[in-house]
Amino acid sequence: MDLPDTLHRLAAAHSIATEFWDWQGRHVQVSDRSITRVLEALGVDVATPDAAEQALRDHDDAPWRRLLPPALVIRAGWAPTVNVHVRDGAAVDVWIELEGGGYRSSLVQEENWAPARQVGDRWTGQATFRIPGDLPLGYHRLKAWSEGDEASCALIVTPQRVGLPERLGDRRAWGIATQLYSVRSAGSWGVGDVVDLEDLSVWGADLGAGYVLINPLHAAEPSGRMEPSPYLPTTRRFQNPIYLRVERIPEYADLPAADRAEVGSLKAALQQDLAGLDAIDRDTTWTAKAAALRLVHAVPRSAGRELAYAAYREREGEGLDNYATWCALTDRHGKDWHEWPDELQHPATPEVLAFRAEHADDVDFYRWLQFVLDEQLSIAQAATRRSGMALGVMHDLAVGVHPEGSDSWSLQDVFAQGITVGAPPDAFNQAGQDWAQPPWRPDRLAEQGYAPFRDMVRTVLRAAGGVRVDHIIGLFRLWWIPDGMGPTEGTYVRYDHEALIGILALEASRSGAIVVGEDLGTVEPWVREYLSERGILGTSILWFEFEFDGDGRPLRPERWREYCLASVTTHDLPPTAGYLAGDHVRLRDELGLLTRSLEEELAADDAERAAWIEELRQRGALTAATASSATGKLDPDSPDLAGLELESTVQALHRYLTWTPSKLLCVALTDMVGDRRTQNQPGTIDEYPNWRVPLTGPDGAPMSLEQVFVSSRARRLAQVVNES
Repeated sequence: MDLPDTLHRLAAAHSIATEFWDWQGRHVQVSDRSITRVLEALGVDVATPDAAEQALRDHDDAPWRRLLPPALVIRAGWAPTVNVHVRDGAAVDVWIELEGGGYRSSLVQEENWAPARQVGDRWTGQATFRIPGDLPLGYHRLKAWSEGDEASCALIVTPQRVGLPERLGDRRAWGIATQLYSVRSAGSWGVGDVVDLEDLSVWGADLGAGYVLINPLHAAEPSGRMEPSPYLPTTRRFQNPIYLRVERIPEYADLPAADRAEVGSLKAALQQDLAGLDAIDRDTTWTAKAAALRLVHAVPRSAGRELAYAAYREREGEGLDNYATWCALTDRHGKDWHEWPDELQHPATPEVLAFRAEHADDVDFYRWLQFVLDEQLSIAQAATRRSGMALGVMHDLAVGVHPEGSDSWSLQDVFAQGITVGAPPDAFNQAGQDWAQPPWRPDRLAEQGYAPFRDMVRTVLRAAGGVRVDHIIGLFRLWWIPDGMGPTEGTYVRYDHEALIGILALEASRSGAIVVGEDLGTVEPWVREYLSERGILGTSILWFEFEFDGDGRPLRPERWREYCLASVTTHDLPPTAGYLAGDHVRLRDELGLLTRSLEEELAADDAERAAWIEELRQRGALTAATASSATGKLDPDSPDLAGLELESTVQALHRYLTWTPSKLLCVALTDMVGDRRTQNQPGTIDEYPNWRVPLTGPDGAPMSLEQVFVSSRARRLAQVVNES
């Protein structure tokens, strides 16, 4: 079967890359097999040459078969035209219903001399109308009527820029980055929670921090083994109730004495089970906490609380109902909905609705968990602002969801089937990555007026001073990997970035929040320019910043980007103490993730570290003695790594950040307390205890939040970044 030309034309029509440039500057041709599999995932029939040719004709005819386009996303001040398709010669009226009420009637029709087109059994004409350029920001509806047929589509007006909130002014802010689950206090249930976040934020504000950046809090499975990765959630719209503080829920105060005693016993038994464990045990924690939460859920709510709960349910609507139903179904049938009885594998079946009614209390429990968690997150954000933080809590938005989870069940019609997303090979992950997550279908997102995307963003930003968007490049293009093929065999699929970035900007502007895009890895140069134009900050990691001429010299501070969040390290690298020791190289070697020998990688790493140390020495950030110690061959098991020279080097690297023009600086809590252990090793699942590493001190012993508060080392590093 000879399809190449038709196949490539179809790929272009559906925004599928047939070639690309890799991280080493090499030109790569995508295989026809990969292109075929991706087209099939988009519902395109390419089984035969005739079918492929018909698919091309159908694609060309598609706009002419509908009165209005699926959706229209524009920027404030823009006055584009929109094409409307009606029976040739028929009259048509076009108007706008505004989000806040009111209309813009009878839009002006422009000249259009496009000839009529035969589509199916009728001739169709095309009329063009001008969208007014003074529409307010928001989610409006564009409507059209012709000969008894009426159509409607989303008309979304987004801001030109997000920018920095006025309350930040011209000041530069620095913040603390942490994996919240790892930061545990005497009051938490084995996992750092929202109250710990509140307390950490108040402490950070006292040190001069303007925000706290945390890992994604997206919900995980409610039963069975809980997925440890916050970047592989079951849903991105709702949050993980493991982060609740049971005792802070208002109804806890009204627990009967016996139930209160039971909650105390559950917590005491949990603390005993976790004593001495050198890992975060989410499953044991959630088993105990869920039992306590069910007791609190059974407490009658006051009239006022009942009204608040009803308002929350009304606001979240069908999405909340579907998520809570999925949780209850999971308790009975397991977490992989593909293995459920056929009649339960779609949220709209009569059997699912019957299940929801029959198990109303269980479904309500999961709805209620989101209600009280939403309350606690709002309280935490308010506390950060009261404490003096300019931004407060900065949440993290993961790039995708678990293929067996709530979103993939409730929104299955919007996700591509038989596809996962990941990343092609790059310098740090030379075998490529498969994140095991299904991607949005660009066409289905548009058909739904981008509602699934905007609902998700709105929830993340509801109680936030900012959001970090993981792999923001995924809003431009994603690396699709067909099932059964490896990460090197995928290809890029493009999305309507103007729509997705615009909606992100709209929600951020309504929340008064800042947006940071994680734009690391293989990035087309124009993308960073576009993000800067839209007022979205990029991300710069010190260890990856080198001059462009290839001489191995660190990027001079004055040449760093202004519109970015700058840090020394990130959650996918060891804390700075570990990086200085080459822990990341040895770990990748142990896990078989290197494509060069260990000796070659260590030599390259030594050279990069030596270049940074020399740069610090020349700029006066390090004394000659400290620089000499830091550039030596560090023994990864040496206790000297916790000594003064190491702390001075960590401080000097952060001082370098203060010499850049970057608007936001970020300091890892692990660096503040002298931790060294890697939180996550990309390219692995269970080969390394990813996302289960507790916060530890320089000696490797677990460190409580109370110990963090009295850390003189943390205060010394805060003083360094405060001097900027």
